[in-house]
Amino acid sequence: MSRRGGPPEVNAGSMADIAFLLLIFFLVTTTIETDAGLDRMLPPIDPPEDQEQVVIKQKNIFTVNINKNGQLLVEEELTNLKDLRKKAMTFLDNGGDGTCTYCRGKKDESSSDNPSKAIISLKNDRETKYATYITVQNELVGAYNELRNREAQRLYGKNFTEMEAQYLNPETASSIRDDLKEKVQKIQELFPQKLSEAETSSTK
Repeated sequence: MSRRGGPPEVNAGSMADIAFLLLIFFLVTTTIETDAGLDRMLPPIDPPEDQEQVVIKQKNIFTVNINKNGQLLVEEELTNLKDLRKKAMTFLDNGGDGTCTYCRGKKDESSSDNPSKAIISLKNDRETKYATYITVQNELVGAYNELRNREAQRLYGKNFTEMEAQYLNPETASSIRDDLKEKVQKIQELFPQKLSEAETSSTK
C-alpha cells in the first residue's frame, strides 16, 4: 500500500472563529477595576493677570508634613496619626477673630481667624508611602466632614455626609435633589474645604 507524501494536514479553518468566541467570552465575563482618584482642584499654572494677590496670614495656615518614614509633623511638632483629625478640627473651628457665630473653638488669637480663611497645607516627601499619604488625606477630609456633620445636625437634623451622598446619587428624585443642593451648599460654606497640597520634597 502506498503512503501519501508529507505530514497529515490539520484543518485550521475554524480556529479564527474559536479565538473570536473566546475573546468575546473574556470581554463579557472579566471585571475591569477602575482606579479611585482624589477629588482635588489644582491651581492654574498661570493665574490671570488681573487676579488680585491675596495675603494669607501664617496663623490661618495649618501645616502638615509627611516625611519618607511616614512620620507626621503638624505645625512643626511630631504628631501621631490618631491625633491629626482632632488637631485639624481645633484649627478649623477656632474662630479667632470672633466673626464666626457657630464656631465652638477656643477663639485663640494665634490660630485661625475664621473657617472661611483657614487653610490646611499638606506636604509629603517623594519617598512617602502611598498608603500613608491616603490615610493622612482621609483624616484631614474627615475633620471637615465631622464639623460639617455637626452643623448639618444643628440646622437640619441630618448628617452632611448622608445628605451629600443622597444629593450626588443620580437615582434621587430631582425635587429632592433641588432641596438638598441648597442645604449641602450652605454647610459647605460654613466649613469650606481648603486643602492645599504643597510641592513634594525629595530627601537627598
